[in-house]
This record gives sequence, structure tokens and C-alpha cells, in this order.
Amino acid sequence: MNRRSIAAALPPVLAAGLALCAQQVQLSDQQLRAHVKYLSSDELEGRGVGTHGEKLATEYIAAQLKSEGVAPGGDNGTYFQRVPLVGSTTLAKATLTIAGQGKNMPLSFVKDWVGTAFSQEAENDFDAEVVFVGHGISAPEYGWDDYKGVDVRGKVLVYFTNEPTSNDPDFFAGRALTYYGRWTYKFEEATRRGAVAALIVHTTPTAGYGWGVVSGSWSQEHPELLLKPGTHGLELAAWLTADAGARLLASTGKSIHELLAMADQKSFRPIPLGVRVKGHIPVKLRRIESRNVIGRVEGADPRLKSEAVLFTAHWDHLGIGVPVNGDKIYNGAVDNATGCAMVLETARAWAGLPEKPKRSALFLFVTAEESGLLGSEYYGEHPKTPAGQTAADINFDAFYPFGKTRDVSVTGSERTTLWPIIERDAERLDLKIEPDAQPEQGHYYRSDHFSLARVGIPSFSVSQGTDYIGKPADFGKTVFEEYNTKHYHQPSDEYRETWDFAGIKQMAEFGMTLGIDFANVAELPTWNPGDEFLNARQRSGVHSGQ
Repeated sequence: MNRRSIAAALPPVLAAGLALCAQQVQLSDQQLRAHVKYLSSDELEGRGVGTHGEKLATEYIAAQLKSEGVAPGGDNGTYFQRVPLVGSTTLAKATLTIAGQGKNMPLSFVKDWVGTAFSQEAENDFDAEVVFVGHGISAPEYGWDDYKGVDVRGKVLVYFTNEPTSNDPDFFAGRALTYYGRWTYKFEEATRRGAVAALIVHTTPTAGYGWGVVSGSWSQEHPELLLKPGTHGLELAAWLTADAGARLLASTGKSIHELLAMADQKSFRPIPLGVRVKGHIPVKLRRIESRNVIGRVEGADPRLKSEAVLFTAHWDHLGIGVPVNGDKIYNGAVDNATGCAMVLETARAWAGLPEKPKRSALFLFVTAEESGLLGSEYYGEHPKTPAGQTAADINFDAFYPFGKTRDVSVTGSERTTLWPIIERDAERLDLKIEPDAQPEQGHYYRSDHFSLARVGIPSFSVSQGTDYIGKPADFGKTVFEEYNTKHYHQPSDEYRETWDFAGIKQMAEFGMTLGIDFANVAELPTWNPGDEFLNARQRSGVHSGQ
């Protein structure tokens, strides 16, 4: 079927989008390559937040937007949105000690535990009782409560990350990890309940990655959004190795495996451990004036141009950290120079459209994703186009440069009224929509689209599928496992001249096609009835059937 006959068979909104696609500026895999090569070069020192690498990365992105004819969309007519952060670096003299049964057991920083204070205070000292709270989840909609009404104010909480497992496909969200399983939720809930400190016992199966990923991220400076007046943060948010966790939990008489099995039961109740944890957590604090980068292309419709479609990618990575094989620069080529390159190319192509879509387009490059989606959280609280006037967010995060795929993943988009458009756009671009290949990893809650979903915006990430054209059937799975175990959050995530950017270009073209159609829909999209984000969408001013 040719392009004209496809357009004739589609609803008017989709046909209009297809007509725009026919005259869109061609995306360039060479441009994509150039962006990735520079953004992941050693010159940018791993694009750490609040570093010289941040300045170089954000200035490069802004300069590219300007050269592409994309207008500034940040503060005061600039390309930048100020994001106030506080960086906390735990000092080597920090101590963490298990005290009980007449003896003290010190735990070694980095070897046994990593973490920092969220209090935004330089000195943090506590001596408190320890309570094991399973997975640390309170989810009334799933009939689950690990706290069972126990007052944990002033206590040290210890728990596992992830969430309870079950063979029941209707248990929580089946195989798919919900936000309750994420480490960010665990620390947020501990803060809400007044705990003084919170310790996650790491296991590779529950975390989804090895201790090296955790120690590489959490043994260096950790930024947080500046606390609002009258609020408080944990005096220690930390991870323990499985061995250190076993020592802390020894008074239960249970192994880590047995305690995990207990935590998977709805009948689980908090277990006071009969020991105390003493912490002396001195930290080096640094006020960081970080920034998001934002470009804007005005829509063509006089009424709808005040609304927008949002494209997002995070520019930050881990900066300079613990050396691995003599290399201390965590370049972040896949994660996420690739996503930044895709949004930059989309911005260039969008600005070059002879006929612009009805709504405006915002191109947002956010800071501090690696620290807990902080830049996107800040944008969600301080949007340049209100959430109630934002049609959708299309996010790009970490793409493998190994060629084209026959499939694509758009996890979470099926929960929105955009789903019929997405299905049709995938079909006309010869892409099969596949479910998330690793739902147990909780990808939906691990990237910046989640911050925008929390304020109601229909949001999802475009991700490559696993069926690579011209490759063996198991190639996609092999690539993921190799990257996740050998290169994710490691200095070896580096650019290589041998990379094939055809698949990255393919995914960027799909994302732009979606964006054009979203910018032309008659009514602002929303979440499906009963979805966890629908109430936020309605509070933003968008209601079903608007």
C-alpha cells in the first residue's frame, strides 16, 4: 500500500500527520553519530551534574538547538531552566556500626555499604533501633502493607528492594515491576514515616543489577533537589551488600533467602531486630545550580499553539568515579548520549518542517536523571507549558547502536488514549509493537517520562525491540544482558566507531512521527479509566471527553 492510499484509509487526524511526515526533513544518522561521539567523549568527563562536563554538555545542546533554528524555551528567554540541587558526598571517615548483644560490628564504607545523607546537613549522627520491614511497601490498592500500623518514627529501617513475587498474574502488576519496587519509593516512604535512616539489602535478583552498579553510583556525590522549608530528609539512605545485610539480620535466625520468602507473604509483619545501628555520617555539601535545556518550536494553529508535545532525554551521566581497569570516566554513550542525539535530531527536523503541526513542540534535556529523575521532577513542578496543556511526553533513554529492529517497545502508552494512534503509526512504519522484554526491571518507573506521568501528562519511552534485522534470533537478548552486566553504569559505556546508527535513526523517526500526530489530535489525550495517573491528569485540567 502506498503512502497516499494509507492516508486515505486513516482517520483525518492520522492522515494529516502522515502528510506532514511525507514532507519532513530527513533525519541523519551521521548527525546522530556526531552528537553521541561528542557528548560521550572524555572531554565531557562523564557529564557529571554540577561539573565542568555539565557546562560543556548543556552549552553544546543549547548551541545545537540555536543553530537548528529552535527557539529558546527556558528561563528569561534562554535555553536553560535553573534546577537548584544540593550535592552530598559521604566522607571516608563515615562510620556505620551494628550494636547489639554486647558487641559492636563496624561496617566498611564501599566494601559493605554505600549511601549518603538526604538531610542536607553536614553532620548526621544517630543511634537507633532497627526494624526489618520486608519490602517496605504500603499499597492499599493491592491490599498490601508491610508496616501493619507499626510506628517506625526515629527507627532505622532495613528492607529489600523490588516487590513481592507470586505466580499469580494479577498479583501487583504480574511480572511488571510497579513503582513500589523502586529504591526511590523505598526511601520516600521511609521519609514519610519519620524513619531516621533506611538501608536496602542488595541482591542482584531483587535490584536487577550487581553490586558494582550500586557502589559506582552511590559512593560518589549524590544530588537531591533543594529541600522545601519545613521538610526533612533521611540522615542516611544506603545500600548494604548481601553479606552485610545478613550480619545485620542475623538476630532473626533466618538466611537472606528465607527472609525474602517471608517478605513475599501478605501476612508479613515488621520484625524488630533487637539491635541498634549507630551512624556517624559526615558529608560534604555543595549547592549546585544545575540546569535543564529546553528548546521550542511554535505550533501553526493560533489556538492550539499554546499547547505542546514534549520530547525528553536526560543529558547527565555519572561523571568521574571509582576507576575500573584504570578508567575513571563514566562516559555514558548508550546511557544517554544516544537519547540526547535523537531529541536534537528531532528538534532539527521539526524546525525544518515547511508546514508545522498545530501544537508547539518542546525539546527538553533534563539534569540528574541518574540521581532519581530530579531534573524531570523539577520540570514537572515548574513546567514551561502547563501539564494540562501538554499533549504527551515521548522520552528517549539508552539505545543500542547495532542496527534496525522489526519491533519497538512503547511500554505504558497502552494506558493512554493515544494508543490507537501509536498502533497505526507503528504499522505504517513496519514496526511490530512488542511488550516490555524485561518487565521485572520496572523500566517504566526508571526514566524521566515517569516524572511527567506523575503530574498527569500521558508519557512513555520509545525503546528498541529485540528482533534485530539480519541478526540471530537471540541477538537482542544477548545485547541487553551483555550491556546490563558489563557496561551499564560502567566506564566501558563508551562510543565506538564501529557502531551502526541505523536503528537509532529508525527509532527517532518513529518518535517524530508519533509527535506530529500527537500535535494534531483534536482533543488533548488523557489516561484510560482507572489508571493510576488519571487523577493527576484531571487535576491538571484535562478530563475524559474534553
